Order: sequence, then structure tokens, then C-alpha cells
Amino acid sequence: MRICHGMAILLSGALLGASMTSMAARGPDMPVVGMVWQPDYPTRNPQGNWEQLGVQKLLVQWSAAGDYNFVDGCNSTTPITDLPDWSRIAAEPWAQDVILGLAGDFDEPKARRSLELLVERSRCLAALMTPLRVSGWYFPVEADPTWTGVTRLGPLLNQLPRPLWISVYDNSNIGADALADWLDTWLPADVGVFFQDGVGVYARDASVAMDYLKVLQRRLGKDRVRLIAEIFRPALGGGFRAATADEMLPQLRAYTGEQVYLFEGPHYLTPPQVLEVKRAWNEAPR
Repeated sequence: MRICHGMAILLSGALLGASMTSMAARGPDMPVVGMVWQPDYPTRNPQGNWEQLGVQKLLVQWSAAGDYNFVDGCNSTTPITDLPDWSRIAAEPWAQDVILGLAGDFDEPKARRSLELLVERSRCLAALMTPLRVSGWYFPVEADPTWTGVTRLGPLLNQLPRPLWISVYDNSNIGADALADWLDTWLPADVGVFFQDGVGVYARDASVAMDYLKVLQRRLGKDRVRLIAEIFRPALGGGFRAATADEMLPQLRAYTGEQVYLFEGPHYLTPPQVLEVKRAWNEAPR
């Protein structure tokens, strides 16, 4: 197609401007590409400005949890009142690529005891049509090396569609190589891993989490491992609070060059907090 010289200049300028706008939104080298959303009733319709940090990908932790569905169509559980507006979510700039979580439970020990039931429910959920741009699925029963019955999980994962992901953490700090060895004993070779960095629960600092990531990428394959940055911290009196910008900054700096998902956007990153993190990132000395 022919483009006149003047039009070419305008087009080039527009593309350059768009590129610079995108870079300004993320900040130079900001490693954030995605976020996790862990649906519950208060966050059933997430709205935010997470794209300001570079978020384009969304990991939905589950589409059913416990006795409740966040989608309509599988009758084994009850749809919540006022389902998420999935069409609106699908149009958001921070949800252009979605890994859709299947059936889980709000209680981790219960989820681990209920694997067969959750896989059965997940098969129904994975078959539903949604307006989301789904690039893969996530089975939301998290695994760590203290789970003595984890070998049950591998064969059950073979009943679920691909691409398929799970998440893994190591709060007992057995080490990256030992964690990879443990995964090799039960995880199907075509299932991807989201590694939770452990920074939010003070299991390790970000530099050690980066060492874990590199080992897992080397052992499992770079395309098979993604990093979740925990953007919460323990709160006084129990529970968790949002990490401050000053707390998040060294965590994200340690992951420069990687593709990081933030846990968890709707609960821990309000629009003002997003702008504060963006400002701190752009103003920090390099």
C-alpha cells in the first residue's frame, strides 16, 4: 500500500508518540506485565488503572470457589448475586490476555482434600464460553513442598485443557534446586508454573526470589515459569495490608527484565496507590 510522504511522517509520529506514551505509563524497564485477581464478593467487578503500571495480562484465580460460581452455566455450585460484568472486564486494557482460573476453594486444606471434585467442576467451567480473551487455564489449588499428598495432583491435571498453569510457593525455604527436584517428581511436563516470590509473607527477599526464578526457568524452561510478586505485607494485629510504594520499589527493581504478575490488584492496588507506585518508579534514581 502506498503512503504519501506527509502521511508517512504523521503515521511515524503517531506510532512514536504511542510508544513513548506506553513507556511513560510503565516507567523505564518496569517488569510488570500482569496481575492476579482473586475474586470474592467485594471485588466481583474490579475497576482500576492497573495498565498504568504495564498490566495487560490478567490471571483470574478462580471462576468458582467453594460453593459459589463467579460465572453462570455450571450447576454444581450457586452463582453469586450480581455476577461480574465479564464483557466490561474483557474490554479493559489490563485484561487483554486472560488465564482463567477454574474451580478452587477459599480454604487451602479443603481444596487439597477435594482434588477430584474440583477437577470435575473445572472441566465444566473450562468448556463455558466467555467474552474474555482466554489464552490458558489455571487450576487454583496451590502447591508447596509440605503437601505430602501432592502426587495425587499430577494425574488429575491431565484431565484439564491446555495451556494449563498452577502456582507454587516455598515458605519452608527448601531452596530452588530442591523445589525443582520436587516438581519433577509429580508435575506433568506440559503444565506451567507461577512461582510466588514469598516477599509478602517475609519468606525471603526479592533477590533470593530472583535466584529461585532463574533456577526454575533453567530446570523447567523459561516459557514454563512466570513470577508472582506479592504486593501485600503482614498487618499489625493479623491479616495483610497493601505494600507501600517504598516497599514495592526494591521488589520490582530486583525483577527488572522479567515478566511479573502482581498479587493482587483489586485488593491491594487502588488507583491512588497505582499512581504512587508509578511516580516512585519514575522518580527513583537509576
